[in-house]
Amino acid sequence: MKVPRDISHDEIVIGMLKADPDFANEYLATALEEVDLPGGQFALLAALRHIAEAQGMSAVAARAGIPRESLYRALSPKGNPTIKTFLAVVRGAGLHLEVRREALAA
Repeated sequence: MKVPRDISHDEIVIGMLKADPDFANEYLATALEEVDLPGGQFALLAALRHIAEAQGMSAVAARAGIPRESLYRALSPKGNPTIKTFLAVVRGAGLHLEVRREALAA
């Protein structure tokens, strides 16, 4: 796939999410797995923002039950959403978080 040079990384990812909505599952899961790496929290918010933008911020905000402006603010690069907002956006995007037990280091 040839990509024009004037398209940003964000636009490419959003385009991929629009073309394949199921990609959102893997994308968010990977961001969650890497949340403890340097920049991981920023990447997690960026992933959720990309998913919301691919689905339409207004639609996700409505399904999440939060004002669109609050959604933009929460998912901005300087955003720091509460867990309540984060979970509402995840649900509003039609996603589900799953927890699994990992072996602890001795």
